[in-house]
Parts: sequence; structure tokens; C-alpha cells
Amino acid sequence: MKLYSRPGNDLTRQFPLIAEAPARLRSRSCIIDGEAVACDEKTGIACFDRLRHHRVDETVFMYAFDLIELGGDDLRRGPLEVRKATLASVLAKAGAGIRFCEHLDFDDGAAVFQHACRMGLEGIVSKRKDSPYRSGRSPDWLKMKNPACEAVKREAEEDWGK
Repeated sequence: MKLYSRPGNDLTRQFPLIAEAPARLRSRSCIIDGEAVACDEKTGIACFDRLRHHRVDETVFMYAFDLIELGGDDLRRGPLEVRKATLASVLAKAGAGIRFCEHLDFDDGAAVFQHACRMGLEGIVSKRKDSPYRSGRSPDWLKMKNPACEAVKREAEEDWGK
């Protein structure tokens, strides 16, 4: 199994817990969209600095939030809600390396965002549950960043968009 970043960098050796997890999946072939996460040992909250410096870290896991391909079938045109249900099934025995990212079904996104900010989280991503998969930005999903979060401040200061 190979683990690649969005720009195509091979991260297989860097994050062994994630790289080993697919051997336990209920599929021989799949493409999962997710994010590598390292949590602060005291708070349990994601700590971006642990990922940022590209060191080998055996505690980094992946939050899996979408399923793009399964057994050779392209799932991108199907609704998110169906892809996530299928993903939950595929990940049932994945172990600690890949964790299913649950979704919250709330009408009050502002309240969810405020709560995430109070917890010190980077922010939230909101997606339409009937939307197809599209890589990159889409009108079907919004990313709301917590301006008080250290990783968000650093992103703005260092201009990561370049």
C-alpha cells in the first residue's frame, strides 16, 4: 500500500500506522479521501505542528471522510451520504490507522462552528449530503476556519496558498 499527499508526495514511511491499515480493510482496492491527523497527547485535539515538520510519526492516523473508488468502481457521481455509508462498512475492521470521520446532521452550522472554535479546533467542513465527489473547492462544500486557531494563524502568516 502506498500513501500519497495531495501533491503526490509518497508518505508511506512517514506515517506507518496509516500505511499498514489498508491490509485490514474489507476491500482489495479502494481510494479513500481523508486527512492525516496527529493529536496532542494531553488534549486529544489535532496538532498540526506534529505533521508540519515531516518527521516519521507512528501515532499519526487518518480521518477518512469520503470514498472515491471501490473494487474498480468509480463512486464519485453518487451522493456523499451513500459514499459515507459504504466507507463506514469498508472501514469496519481498519484498526487505529484509519478512522471513519462521522458527520453531524445539523441545520445550525453556525452553532456547530462556534462550538468547534470554543474547543480550539481548526474549523469545520460542511458538505451537502446529496453532492457528488469533486476534488478541490466546490459550491457543495464549505470550509470554515477558526481565526483563533494557531494553525490557521500560521497559515495566513506564511501564505500557504502560494
